[in-house]
Amino acid sequence: MELLVASAIGILTAGGLYLVLRLRTFPVILGISLLTYAVNVFLFASGRLTVGAPPILRDGVSTYTDPLPQALVLTAIVISFGMTAVVVMIGLGAYLGSDDDHVDDQPAGDLHRPEDAG
Repeated sequence: MELLVASAIGILTAGGLYLVLRLRTFPVILGISLLTYAVNVFLFASGRLTVGAPPILRDGVSTYTDPLPQALVLTAIVISFGMTAVVVMIGLGAYLGSDDDHVDDQPAGDLHRPEDAG
C-alpha cells in the first residue's frame, strides 16, 4: 500500500513539474493542480495509512487514525480550489487581452534579434 501511494505521489509530482515548465497557460495551470494533488496525498499519507481504523480514540479501540492530516488536506483542497479559480481568471484575462496564451510572451516592440544588431 505504501509503495502504491508513494508511486502515485511521484507520478503526480513528475507530471506536475513537466506541465509547469510548458510555455502555454493552460498546461501550467494543470501542472499546478497536479502538484497540489501530490501535496494533498502526501499530507494524507503522513498520518499513517491504516484501513478501517476510526479517526477518534474511544474506549475499546487500540489503534486509530490521526485526524490532523485529514483536516489539513480538507483545508488544502478548499485553498487549492480558490487558487485555481484565481489563476484561471488571470490566465483568461491575459489571453483575452493579448490573443495569445504564452507564459513568456513579450510585446512585439521588445523583441531583440542578434542578427538585427549589425
